[in-house]
Amino acid sequence: DFIEAAFRQSSALIDGEVRLGLLKGNILVEGRSSSSSLYDQDLSSMDIAGGYDQQDARGFIRLNALRLTAHRLIVEHSEDD
Repeated sequence: DFIEAAFRQSSALIDGEVRLGLLKGNILVEGRSSSSSLYDQDLSSMDIAGGYDQQDARGFIRLNALRLTAHRLIVEHSEDD
């Protein structure tokens, strides 16, 4: 019941259509459209929107590196056992 209610709530604002194709037992997404899409090419383009500084990515990269370093240490430690 909880999962069904969560699914209904999370998809309440979803609209649009998806075009699918079938090929040799596979389902292929051929296209999609939605009037309430969150994707905006003007916002996602660093050239069009402007204001993007490549230095902004440094903090993200360092934080991600911490997670990856911790994972590597755990894997190496488990291999020693």
